[in-house]
Amino acid sequence: MKIKTAEFVGSAFNESQYPKDKIPQIAIVGKSNVGKSTLINTVLGRKNLAKVSSTPGKTRGINFYLVNRAFYIVDLPGYGYAKVSKEMKKQWAYNIETFLNTSKNLKHALLLIDIRREPTEDDFMMVNWFSFKNLPFSVVLTKADKVNKSEANKAIENICRSFNISSDRVIVFSAVEKTGISEILRIFEGVIEK
Repeated sequence: MKIKTAEFVGSAFNESQYPKDKIPQIAIVGKSNVGKSTLINTVLGRKNLAKVSSTPGKTRGINFYLVNRAFYIVDLPGYGYAKVSKEMKKQWAYNIETFLNTSKNLKHALLLIDIRREPTEDDFMMVNWFSFKNLPFSVVLTKADKVNKSEANKAIENICRSFNISSDRVIVFSAVEKTGISEILRIFEGVIEK
């Protein structure tokens, strides 16, 4: 797949602000600071489309990016960041849950996990939710340039065992080394071909 156009459509803080069209959506979910914005910019070949912040927990709304006028990438707020108020955490959880439960056009989810970290309770909750809703998902192990090949293989095995999924649903991604991009583009392609 060639990325011809990619534009930020807007941030939604409630259901009434979601796009009203029937265009397929791919959600990007994961812990704060896992590299969601970096992945979006790298895969779409844009430098600053998604704002990359050194402060975790910056994405508060649900950000919609229209790609090739054919599908949306939906960047959900990062979860699990300790330094925000309970109230803010509740609001994020509510925003994520509302979107996941109400979107009629959600076709796939990419769950991002730092390759050096164990899956969190929140990650397990997301996987359970995907299974419950029969939503196809893939796990993207980010920051792969920070580990060697055998550590990467160990991380893949661990994820497959933890989530009871096959290795073909795990993508090893590095923005630095530009690995994993073609696999993610293949998922995008599969979504719009359905």
